[in-house]
Amino acid sequence: MGIFERFLSVWVGLGMLAGVAGGMLFSDFFAFLGRLQYAQINMVIAVLIWLMIYPMMMHIDFSAVRNIHRRPKGLIITIAVNWLIKPFTMALLAVLFMRYIFGAWISPELGEQYIAGMILLGVAPCTAMVFVWSQLTKGDANYTVVQVAINDLIMVVAFAPIAAFLLGVTDVIVPWDTLLLSVCLFVVIPLVAGTMTRHFIRDQIRLDKLGARIKPLSIVGLISTVILLFGFQAQTIIDNPIDIVLIAIPLLIQTYIIFAVTYFWMKKWKQPHCVAAPGSMIGASNFFELAVAVAISLFGIHSGAALATIVGVLVEVPVMLSLVAYANRTREKFPVRSA
Repeated sequence: MGIFERFLSVWVGLGMLAGVAGGMLFSDFFAFLGRLQYAQINMVIAVLIWLMIYPMMMHIDFSAVRNIHRRPKGLIITIAVNWLIKPFTMALLAVLFMRYIFGAWISPELGEQYIAGMILLGVAPCTAMVFVWSQLTKGDANYTVVQVAINDLIMVVAFAPIAAFLLGVTDVIVPWDTLLLSVCLFVVIPLVAGTMTRHFIRDQIRLDKLGARIKPLSIVGLISTVILLFGFQAQTIIDNPIDIVLIAIPLLIQTYIIFAVTYFWMKKWKQPHCVAAPGSMIGASNFFELAVAVAISLFGIHSGAALATIVGVLVEVPVMLSLVAYANRTREKFPVRSA
């Protein structure tokens, strides 16, 4: 491992501090970058995420993808956790903490908005960053793409009904521009770019050398993304430190619970680590662009629901890095091949 990978948590921590400091000292610059967005997706961050994803996409082998149906257990677990477990555990934890455990510190009206924002996070499994977590855990690139693709297809039909049911509303409108643009930016385009790279560089050794050369760009992209995310929300962090901590606690618990359930299930069904780790990351992380967009459309940009989804953005990277570290430490406990 290079110095970037070895001290990744340190760089992320410094990036968080630099983001908050930069957002306060250079607020106009960060505000300008924040406005460079379409359909709630910031184009600068989209480019950085694309840089993180592209090296992994170079390793996609479509001949192997066609045979993934012969190893269905990992897909079954991912689908079951993301759509039959995760939304409901998030709703339960949100109600438990916001109405009862933290009820004395939060007004009932604000607490209900926080609950709504956390529910929206729980109904949106990750689309983009999971490719980064998969790469950091040496996941099976082919299997990860299929896992994400299937979840995206389910999200098209299941997001609105589940969100409406858990929120107790009937007018949840899916922001199709956000959903479709995200899938295009974070799955289709890098997948096509990676496929073209494999087509023009047919020699595996040369492909591996190219991957090694551009790998530092992935880490730089990750740290830059952290700086921007915390820079965009610097004022929110400074203005609402207590509420951010209160919202973060159930989100953290939810993340670790979902990861643990999926990881344990994968191990019981004897899935290889290269399938188990990315599959667990999909459920543990969130499609925060979609959650933020829906929260704003339903409750307003200054609502507690929007704040809750933004807290989900802030806690995701450091929390997921801790899970990446745990997954890498426990690699040897999983079989080399699927049962």
